[in-house]
Amino acid sequence: MQNIRTDLAVEAHELSKKEAQNATEIEGVISSVEEKNGVSITRVEITNKNGSDALGKAMGKYTTIDAPNLKYSMEVYENVCKIISEEICAMADIKSDMTTLVVGLGNRDITPDALGTSVISKLLVTRHIKESMNKLVDESISGVCAIAPGVLGTTGIETADIIQAVTDRINPQLIIAVDALAAADIERVSTTIQISDTGIQPGSGVGNNRDGLNEKTTGVKVIAIGMPTVIDAATISKVKIPDELAPLMVTTKDIDLVIERASKTVANGINLALHRNMTLRDIDCCTG
Repeated sequence: MQNIRTDLAVEAHELSKKEAQNATEIEGVISSVEEKNGVSITRVEITNKNGSDALGKAMGKYTTIDAPNLKYSMEVYENVCKIISEEICAMADIKSDMTTLVVGLGNRDITPDALGTSVISKLLVTRHIKESMNKLVDESISGVCAIAPGVLGTTGIETADIIQAVTDRINPQLIIAVDALAAADIERVSTTIQISDTGIQPGSGVGNNRDGLNEKTTGVKVIAIGMPTVIDAATISKVKIPDELAPLMVTTKDIDLVIERASKTVANGINLALHRNMTLRDIDCCTG
């Protein structure tokens, strides 16, 4: 595949087909597109090694939600929250008696990389309540706990090591990891959300790959959710970036607004999936 940086399976699929000059599906890759309430949903499933090698992605399922008006439309925001919830439930068997660990990856001090940490602040966490007052909690509410482990540069500890230690201690049945991603198409920056059952590579969105976070490394099913907040400058400029500047990542001028709306959307998509009978209004009342 071309040496173009992208964390999105849908873009990797498009680039692979373009490079092969082939309009048909790549063997080992299945894709479909659905329109739902004005939102485009593309599902890519990589079923074997050939498909994995062609796209440069792990085998598994990838759902891409394209919502260009997410920043401005309340209706689109609510629709995307519900779609995220539905996709999480399709990838994992959510039960009220399970514990889910939500991990907000990234650096809270660098806005384009703060998606994961911002999501954590908007979650309805309930594990402690269920443990101490289980009889008073509705049976549709599952046990949710969350951490924002920070980055190696500020903690001195590999993110994967922190997550593994917490996982070993609390024994969750599911991990949901949220991180910023990188896109190859500028139109997908801040407008696209990807959900996959393949785990995540912490730091991938800003070109700082760390140890992988997936079912193989944790022993627990990992669902990854991300939004592209940056694009490689070389991709949009079509020229070679000097080595001393590489990798140079570019973001949008309204990135603060993007992170605020995107983090609320992702958080409430997770909230709806893990607390089945709650509405967005219910969640807002609990989380502020």
